[in-house]
Amino acid sequence: MGSSLTCTGVIWALLSLLCAAASCVGFFMPYWLLGTQMDKPVSFGTFRRCSYPVRDEERQATVMLEQCGRYASFHGIPSLEWRICTVVTGVGCGLLLLVALTALMGCCISDLISRTIGRVAGGIQFVGGLLIGSGCALYPLGWDSEEVQQTCNNSSDQFQLGSCQIGWAYYCTGAGAAAAMLLCTWLSCFAGKKQKQYPY
Repeated sequence: MGSSLTCTGVIWALLSLLCAAASCVGFFMPYWLLGTQMDKPVSFGTFRRCSYPVRDEERQATVMLEQCGRYASFHGIPSLEWRICTVVTGVGCGLLLLVALTALMGCCISDLISRTIGRVAGGIQFVGGLLIGSGCALYPLGWDSEEVQQTCNNSSDQFQLGSCQIGWAYYCTGAGAAAAMLLCTWLSCFAGKKQKQYPY
């Protein structure tokens, strides 16, 4: 078993895995936006939330349930922009994972990744990074939803955080996408070995 990747290609494969992992972990974690509600920490992702108000029937009051979870349905996501962000970012993460796993297989399987395949994979990574970047750009458009405003002291609006702050998962997702678009796409051009020419 030989590798179909050059030395640059091996670096590309490992960096591709790192970028895909960073973007996917950031996308899945509900720490894109951080705030407080009823003196409890609250955080949001695109499709997940930590800490939410529930009605306590015994005390006849609203209390904060300190748990993380997904919204009950796709339409339960607080804004249309966050729904679009969830789909776009999810597709982008899927593309980055697909290329990263293919690149890793190229480390072990000869003749899997040629120069042309490497460049196509780089193009797919660029598209994946662009989709994730678009999702990150769309996310602040949902800050005017009622749920976010309750968490941010009723002072948030589109592209205005109010009393909230951006969390580490947002940066992690964006950094993975940026590295995939810039570094991985460039390295992919030099990843595959030249195909041997067989006389027929």
